[in-house]
Amino acid sequence: MPPEKPHWAHLYDEVVTSGLCTGCAGCVIACPHDVLGYDDEHGAYKPIQIEDYGGPGDCSHGEKGCTMCTRACPRFRAWEPEIDEHLFGRVRTADEVAGVYKDIVLARATDPQLHEAGQDGGLVSALLVYALEHDIVDAALVSYLDGDGSTWKAVPGVARTREEVLASAGSRYTYSANPLAYAKTDKEEQRLALVGMSCQASVPGAMKQRKAGKVARRIALTIGLLCSKTFDDRIFEELLEARYDLPRSVIAKMNVKGRLQVWTHDGRYVEVPLKECHPFTREGCTLCPDFAAEHADISTGGIGAFDDWTLTIVRTDPGRELMERMLADGWIETRPGDDDPGAIELMRKLARKSRARWPGFAPPEPGVVDR
Repeated sequence: MPPEKPHWAHLYDEVVTSGLCTGCAGCVIACPHDVLGYDDEHGAYKPIQIEDYGGPGDCSHGEKGCTMCTRACPRFRAWEPEIDEHLFGRVRTADEVAGVYKDIVLARATDPQLHEAGQDGGLVSALLVYALEHDIVDAALVSYLDGDGSTWKAVPGVARTREEVLASAGSRYTYSANPLAYAKTDKEEQRLALVGMSCQASVPGAMKQRKAGKVARRIALTIGLLCSKTFDDRIFEELLEARYDLPRSVIAKMNVKGRLQVWTHDGRYVEVPLKECHPFTREGCTLCPDFAAEHADISTGGIGAFDDWTLTIVRTDPGRELMERMLADGWIETRPGDDDPGAIELMRKLARKSRARWPGFAPPEPGVVDR
């Protein structure tokens, strides 16, 4: 009996319509036949089959043997141990609830412009600018605010310069499928950085482990953002505007520190309890088991006691090499992660909570938690 060649029909049933799909768009950018599109209307954030062939779960290329979409999906079958083996040479142990890593430090940018423009010390902005200016990557897949920013609609885009990195800086708490920016890169840009939430940070590892073609080979650096959830766009009108008089156009900055923090252009500061935000959790986040961006080269998050330092989890050799070069060149400053033990414990607590979401009908590995 010939071996199974899982394709779009399997992905559609097992991931896209089962609730496991995070909307990362890895399958869309990997599709060599351009028959997968992306629906980001009305909170969907899902891949769709756009070929004029059969129903939504059918694909003529898949029936002929194309398996590229399932190779790229970081939620398809035994994705976690497969990516672990590729990145770290082993599967994480039960007590490594936040994934495998080499170092945990607190870090921030030393450049005042990057520090000020970025979130929680500007580390991600510094990583990208350094990598671009020191011939490590050619471009970065990031997110921007659409138009003049007044809509707070997050959209994927490409950063190639310091100015473009600065324009992309800051956190959005609605979803942007940053891998989709791959289609906006030039063929000459063969070394790409990907900045994305936990689900997106697993895309390069899945692709490389399963040999998903040229897309996998071009992603040279992955920066993951610690993420417990993102919100549906409805949160703006139905909560922030209706209850707190915060229409999208007045919002200057947002952050989450045990509550949703909102700053406005006219100097107001408003705190919104997270329990009021929970009803607006994006569907693709409800079963996601990965808080700590466990398959990034470097995972980052603004949790803990120090608002202008980023909790930084260095996971791979390329990640460590980049951090060491930046530290030696004076681009960042670091302090031991143990300076903020509460941040490390909070990371583990939130990682456990996320892993508990993984459903019983799915492959069991991501649901394992330490006791």
